[in-house]
Amino acid sequence: MIDLLSMAALLSVAAIVAGLLAGLLGIGGGIIMTPILFQVFLLQGAAADWRMHMAVASSLAIIAPTTFASARAHARHGSVDHQLARLWVPAVSMGAAVGALSARFMPGDVLVLLFSGFAFFMAIKMLLPLDGMRLKAEMPKGPAGTVAPFVIGSLASMMGIGGSTFTVPYLTLFGVPVHRALGTAALVGSLVSIVGAVGFIISGWSVATGMRTMLGFVHLPSVLLMVPLAVLAAPYGARLAHRLQRRTLSILFGCFLMLTSIRLLSTLW
Repeated sequence: MIDLLSMAALLSVAAIVAGLLAGLLGIGGGIIMTPILFQVFLLQGAAADWRMHMAVASSLAIIAPTTFASARAHARHGSVDHQLARLWVPAVSMGAAVGALSARFMPGDVLVLLFSGFAFFMAIKMLLPLDGMRLKAEMPKGPAGTVAPFVIGSLASMMGIGGSTFTVPYLTLFGVPVHRALGTAALVGSLVSIVGAVGFIISGWSVATGMRTMLGFVHLPSVLLMVPLAVLAAPYGARLAHRLQRRTLSILFGCFLMLTSIRLLSTLW
């Protein structure tokens, strides 16, 4: 069992790195926090059946303010499409709620496999010349335009992320510039994480996780420690993002997704 000081140090470093990446890549940092929280809960002796659910739920609670801080920083640079974000709100909210509530009945290994697979394919898209690929010059409208945000919200809340892992590549496929895609994804991600966290609180309310100070599946000490550090670090990442070229950002994001996919898959063996 890991001692409290070591756990606090590990979570603090993870929060700072996640905050920087939130600003730099338009993500909430859940892609880092989820696997680290999983390892911490494992070392703390949490119930094996619920470790991944706890990591996902706690990550969502942490990244809610982090993604919002990132979105504000990007908005100051004019890199948030508020009209597009408003169009996505109903579908992405419903998807996040469905994902969080249904994850209660899914084995943790299934969540890991789902996330790793999507992260891998999105990494390929960003790393290869395909990062400039376009399906259309504008976003789908009408009922077709609600499918992607619903799916993204559902998958993101199941995996403890804000959804930028999927939102950024998707938006760029329809001609949204990468800087604008990053900022818009951060705003959408803040909504996904809030709805998802509430869903996990409800679905985990009566579950015996083997850990104290829980709110449903959310581990409160981790949230209280990591949120301030991640929020403070996010604006610095956003400043750096606007000093980098579009291709550089795409490569960074692709490498990040590839490493994360490999790391999460390694936890299954």
